[in-house]
Amino acid sequence: MKHRNFIDETSEREPITVLVVEDEAAMQMVLELRLQKMGFQVVTAGDADAAEKIVESKQPDIVLTDIVMPGRTGLELLSVLKKGDALRSVILMTAQGTIDMAVEAMKRGAQDFLTKPLDYMKLEAVLQAARRDVIAKRESSRIEAVLEEESSLGGLIGTSKPMQEVRETLRTVAASDACALLTGESGTGKEMAARAIHELSQRAGGPFIAINAAAIPETLMESEIFGSEKGAYTGSVIARPGCFELAHRGTLFLDEIAEMPAGLQPKLLRVLEDGKVRRLGGREEHVFDVRLIAATNRDPNQAIRQGQLREDLFYRLNVFTIALPPLRERKEDIPSLAQHFLKLFNSKHGTSVIALRPEALDRMLGYGWPGNVRELRNVMERAVIVAKGEWIEVTNLPPYLSQPKEAREGKIPMIEGATAAEMEKELILRTLEMTGNNKAEAARRLGLDVKTIRNKLKSYGLG
Repeated sequence: MKHRNFIDETSEREPITVLVVEDEAAMQMVLELRLQKMGFQVVTAGDADAAEKIVESKQPDIVLTDIVMPGRTGLELLSVLKKGDALRSVILMTAQGTIDMAVEAMKRGAQDFLTKPLDYMKLEAVLQAARRDVIAKRESSRIEAVLEEESSLGGLIGTSKPMQEVRETLRTVAASDACALLTGESGTGKEMAARAIHELSQRAGGPFIAINAAAIPETLMESEIFGSEKGAYTGSVIARPGCFELAHRGTLFLDEIAEMPAGLQPKLLRVLEDGKVRRLGGREEHVFDVRLIAATNRDPNQAIRQGQLREDLFYRLNVFTIALPPLRERKEDIPSLAQHFLKLFNSKHGTSVIALRPEALDRMLGYGWPGNVRELRNVMERAVIVAKGEWIEVTNLPPYLSQPKEAREGKIPMIEGATAAEMEKELILRTLEMTGNNKAEAARRLGLDVKTIRNKLKSYGLG
């Protein structure tokens, strides 16, 4: 799957202009003809002063300039051009080249340095590489303009058909006050979808409270959700409102609902039916006005069959169901997502990366993204931090993006002499690593429940 398949066609169709700066008329003519045959629009100048005027009026995409010319040198012109537009591709050429001169040219921002007599095959290769960079920059600018113009619904970015359908459904759901159930793999953006519903609804001015049932120890689950009175349990020194009270007149998001202990699910159902909640250890009932959105990364029907989700609770939550698509099913959204995260992390880390090299984007498009958008976000943050210049190169991406499919999918090789228990530990720890330590997602992939994962980690001394 190649980058060109996802670049906007207008970015490739727009002509690319090369300014040739050469004081020898014959050489200028030869270069003009050769570059036109390569498919470039060409404008020419005989010295640095004329080149500057042309740059101001015509804004060429690439500048190919001699170094030794009457008046200012090509190196001096390079410095001026880079001050005006740090992203413009400038290629230097000279018949009097030295290693020191080439090093200086690169320090000042030249894309390449060629010696005369020119190797025209090399010149074409350099110019075609510059062409690809120009197209990538144009596409980066186009995506940023789209991101600014269109509402991304709290970060749910993408123009693919699946995401257009999701956004349309979210708007429909937000217009009501009914419960909703979000489904989808870990990292697909279920909490962002819940926030989008909240922000588009009449409750937008109220609180948005998010609780992850898989992240709360079972012993604390009841008090976290329903609240507790002072002295309700050992260590309870003050009264604490639960999440229903905290979300009053707003939205409560219960993530990983299928990981809630089975004993608490009937109480949750009763609270939803009555609109009242009684704190742990308390007698008084507190009335609340809350819109509930739940989510799970499991197949709800399978969770019901396995006894992890009560059927009556499922039907109470399942007024609307919204399935968030995995990233591998909407890969055409990867360029937009990558650009969004690039801008976000430039701001966070004070960097000035402009785009991914086409080769780096190809690598990302060819990867399966088991961790979905969350994994893409982490990859982009790492890439922005380690990038040395204005581009994200293939070498800035994690090595596993280019590993064989078996390694990417986390298949564990047999360890000679290892016991079954040791292999089980290796499998659990490797799966947790792949899921960013998301115990619920690791449990889903391994066909276990979260409680089993927690118990195993405790036995390893890692709980």
